[in-house]
Amino acid sequence: MGTTLLMAFALMLVLEGLMPFLAPGTWRETVRRIAEMSDGQIRFFGLSSMLAGLLLLALLG
Repeated sequence: MGTTLLMAFALMLVLEGLMPFLAPGTWRETVRRIAEMSDGQIRFFGLSSMLAGLLLLALLG
């Protein structure tokens, strides 16, 4: 279980690093737009991401 969790974390880091590596200007603009969002909008985006991830885990598991 621990190894699987570390592998999942490592994959997440690889995926998170793709955008700033491949398109730093677009990534910077996206981060700027996120910084201008309200807390509620950011929370909604975070909740939506978590629910999508849980749904995907349930479908694959």
